[in-house]
Amino acid sequence: MHPVEFIREKRDGGAHAPEAIRAWIGAIVRGQVPDYQVAAWLMAVYFRGMNRAETFALTDAMARSGEMLDLSALGPTVDKHSSGGVGDKTSLVVAPILAAAGAVVAKMSGRGLAHTGGTIDKLESIPGFRTELTKEEFFQQAREVGLVIAAQSADLAPADGRLYALRDVTATVESEPLIASSIMSKKLAAGARAIALDVKVGKGAFLKTREAARSLAELMVEIGERAGRRVAAVLSQMDQPLGRAVGNAIEVQEAIATLRGEGPEDLTALALALAEEGLALVGLDPAGARRALESGAALSKFRDFVAAQGGDPRVVDVPEGFALAPGVAELRAWDDGTVTELDALKVGVAALRLGGGREKKGEPIDHGVGVYLERKVGDRVRKGEVLARIYHREKGLEEALRLLRSAYRIGAAAEPPPLVLEVVRQP
Repeated sequence: MHPVEFIREKRDGGAHAPEAIRAWIGAIVRGQVPDYQVAAWLMAVYFRGMNRAETFALTDAMARSGEMLDLSALGPTVDKHSSGGVGDKTSLVVAPILAAAGAVVAKMSGRGLAHTGGTIDKLESIPGFRTELTKEEFFQQAREVGLVIAAQSADLAPADGRLYALRDVTATVESEPLIASSIMSKKLAAGARAIALDVKVGKGAFLKTREAARSLAELMVEIGERAGRRVAAVLSQMDQPLGRAVGNAIEVQEAIATLRGEGPEDLTALALALAEEGLALVGLDPAGARRALESGAALSKFRDFVAAQGGDPRVVDVPEGFALAPGVAELRAWDDGTVTELDALKVGVAALRLGGGREKKGEPIDHGVGVYLERKVGDRVRKGEVLARIYHREKGLEEALRLLRSAYRIGAAAEPPPLVLEVVRQP
């Protein structure tokens, strides 16, 4: 491996051979390439791009840079991944639906960063819940319960960790091949045979346009096909938050309410759409998703899952037992009318400022703070009625109120935006 020649090849618009990409990733993992050369290559990729063959070779090399889990003995395994959004607690609903409908969900998830929340952070708001599991515990629970969600192992796709950290500080995050290889390398290493992707589009999402989201979705689906996995990607709207709860404990409350059949319509609809795709990918009846939800089997599965990982299963039956922050502030409507806009990014940043998210990896978060949206796009409101409730401990309250005030627009009329925009499937 000659790093300068490799960098020059991409700088000049050339295409890397698969064996060269494997050698490059291997050298990075072994610490043989300094950060400044990796950064130079990332910038070259950002400007020159990568063709499909290069992107697959990069994804495969990153996936194989560490441990590759083999879940084949567990049965029809399905993983689910979201590209990140505000109020996005779908994994907490989709996973138990899938497990109750006959699939096995053995999933590794991450923590939140900036305005988007992480599944692990949300689960850790459940008293006693353990997210750090040994490999033996992970597989045993998958066999016995059919559902396990653990914190991402550092042994899975370690090359991605090195590249992602540098992308974040070199303004090279917004590169389609780098995004696709980052997401899919972790999914391939995690071992599931089928993957349902939720690609968010809009103001509160990483991808702002439907065209960009479709292009990324098509690339990830193709990578999955080349790797022998079944993949489908649902493009979903993220101009306004998903559901009404934004935070950690407050989102788990809403997920449990959804599993009881009492959740918001948009969260329920998206969770069912993703679960149906996941079941279809492994040859199970997609209608089983709705049956699992409406029969209560998914709620029961969630209760078993919480108990198996050390959490207090009573939260499933007494969700108000979650320790939300004691301070409650209200944003009230300043006019009569209809909510015409609710900026998801501003709502997410408001929760972040309250302490519900982290600016840097490793920072502690406050699981009890959050925002509950009493009104969303299309809802009628009278002057003085509550638009949103803010659960707080004083920190960041004034800025959160300011952000929420600017997130809302009240006008004459509006319809809620469509939730599921399209689905990209393998042929």
